[in-house]
Amino acid sequence: MNARPTQALAAFAAEFDPAALPSEVRQKLGWLLLDFLRVSSLGARLPWSDWARRYAGVVARPGAAHVLFSRDTLNPQHATFLNVTFGSSFDADDTHVGAMLHPGVAVWSAALATAEHVGAPGREVLAAVVAGYETIIRIGLAMQPGHFKRGFQSTGTCDVFGTAATAGRLLFRGTDAVRKIQDSIGLAGSYPSGVAQFYYSGSSGKRIQAAHSAQCGVAAALLTQQGFGGPADILEGAGGFARAYGDGWNASLIEDGLGRRFHLMDVLVKSHAAAARVAAGIDAMLALRQAHGFGIDDIVSTALGIPRIIRGRLTNPHPVDLQAAQMCLPFSVALAAKIAMPQGRPPDLTVADFEAGLSDKSLYALEERTTIVLDEEVEAVSNELSTGARVSVTLRDGRALSKLVPAPKGSPGQPFTAAEHEARFMQQLSTRVSEKTCAEIVAMSRDLDRLDARWLCGALSGT
Repeated sequence: MNARPTQALAAFAAEFDPAALPSEVRQKLGWLLLDFLRVSSLGARLPWSDWARRYAGVVARPGAAHVLFSRDTLNPQHATFLNVTFGSSFDADDTHVGAMLHPGVAVWSAALATAEHVGAPGREVLAAVVAGYETIIRIGLAMQPGHFKRGFQSTGTCDVFGTAATAGRLLFRGTDAVRKIQDSIGLAGSYPSGVAQFYYSGSSGKRIQAAHSAQCGVAAALLTQQGFGGPADILEGAGGFARAYGDGWNASLIEDGLGRRFHLMDVLVKSHAAAARVAAGIDAMLALRQAHGFGIDDIVSTALGIPRIIRGRLTNPHPVDLQAAQMCLPFSVALAAKIAMPQGRPPDLTVADFEAGLSDKSLYALEERTTIVLDEEVEAVSNELSTGARVSVTLRDGRALSKLVPAPKGSPGQPFTAAEHEARFMQQLSTRVSEKTCAEIVAMSRDLDRLDARWLCGALSGT
């Protein structure tokens, strides 16, 4: 094994040939693009996206990169910041469960913004996106679970390296591209934060944690373009990221199968605006209600079977604010017990549902009647692809019901179909652009060599 993981990632980012990408990976990337645009469209309408726009109005310089769903164009760093804010700020963006992070919204935002900045063709955008996903996920996998236990949220720490690789692939070509991308990744190591106190105290800071990390990776590549650079061994060095931010790491995971094994295939696409590790609990409660026809007032008590990894940060009841509610298993399951159940497919829980639930005393009362149980069967089905859950309820009519969900909808074990991905995209984006434009974007997602960042972002700028 190469003893220089940083160099290996830089070489992969610089030299990867997208023509070698297997068809199933291309298909998955197309779906991830549609989901990125879907969640960004939803998030761009939320209040904190306006806060981010006002901030950008103070600090950002104009440039060639579009702010999504706007005619405004900014420099690639601050366009990345805003677009990541839109997509990441309500916990519905794609997730890698084992790495414990959200890679896609950072990678797509950085790739599109930098591609507009330099006029890169679709094949190069595709290569940059692959480099970003693999860099972020592999670093996350190598660092976990010690990184999480130290108190870091790895979206805020690892995304910066991936967006440096993404932007670097688009900015640097030629014989010194590997060195310059390695410099960019090294310089990006100056920026990670990701302190996760919000799990306990709440705050709106997590809404922009991914955006800050992502923009800093783009900034690192732009700074390298002007002459700066970072340590060539930023990950593995004696004072590097792994030593400073983790309790041991598995360096072999950085290079294992690099260029052949694509961890982006394991990325989960969410149904609910909630932490990925609570989604199975939501799905289990909704499935029980759909099958047995009860509501929250019928429940005497609830038991939630969980794996050990989520005990603590995600299982403390009575969240202090909206962000905490979206990361709270007892609250999320109580909300799923209360939400209206339409005919057909169970509903997806939205930010608005969580916000309304915060003032609903019946949810608080059900949390009080909920116990958390370490469940060995749930432990056995939980892995780096998804986290399972068991929901057991005792009803006032005497029935005792239980449902184990090994993997939530949208995970690799329970994936959305191509038709479902496209329908979810069309449903949301048709509120912004014509059905013809939506259909053209769907067609582009099926053939990513045709991905034209300027056309795509321009086509979405009409509202």
